[in-house]
Amino acid sequence: MHPELHEHGPDEVPHTHPEPGVDPHAPLASDGAPRALRIGIGGPVGSGKTALVAALCRALGEELELAVVTNDIYTTEDADFLLRNGVLPAERIRAVETGCCPHTAIRDDISANLDAVEDLESSLGPLDLVLVESGGDNLTATFSKGLIDQQIFVVDVSGGDKVPRKGGPGVTTADLLVINKTDLAPMVGADLSVMDRDAKARRHDLPTVFLSLAQDKAATPVAEWIRGLIAVR
Repeated sequence: MHPELHEHGPDEVPHTHPEPGVDPHAPLASDGAPRALRIGIGGPVGSGKTALVAALCRALGEELELAVVTNDIYTTEDADFLLRNGVLPAERIRAVETGCCPHTAIRDDISANLDAVEDLESSLGPLDLVLVESGGDNLTATFSKGLIDQQIFVVDVSGGDKVPRKGGPGVTTADLLVINKTDLAPMVGADLSVMDRDAKARRHDLPTVFLSLAQDKAATPVAEWIRGLIAVR
């Protein structure tokens, strides 16, 4: 059911004179040194973005230098959830209150998110990975490449098996599509094989994974995809 995952390098200008052992395609900090891989996580309200972030923190937090930036319009709800669940120390989590439509802060005016990411990198020292979680948005949500290197887009089966077929930039262009809450498929009459077929038709060679965080609390296929990206760096 699950298409093979393909590794994709960050969409950045190569370092002209890389240090020995450093991936020449790795994104660079302002001082020219390789910086943390930044992965944006977007998707509609209720699709499971924050639960996925929490699962990834549990799975990767002990093996990688990891930090998280969350986005909410008027609250710090998602950051508070991560703190309550103790997935990372408080100093590794930043909350951004966008005060605007969620896609604005991740695509159109990324300054608040960029400041939060750079503050984490400055205060914590060299990081391997920063996860930037968008506020809940619709199928058009995409991240600016000035903010992130790779994008994960999360949808869930509760909207029915038509969701991948509807497309939209989030579904069609994300580096990884996560179809979440597969355990609910029988309850809502969603056919996972139809979702798989339609996702392939919309995304071609880009990878899609099916996930139930109720059954896989480590978000194994997503964590493995991230490990692959880190490994090539």
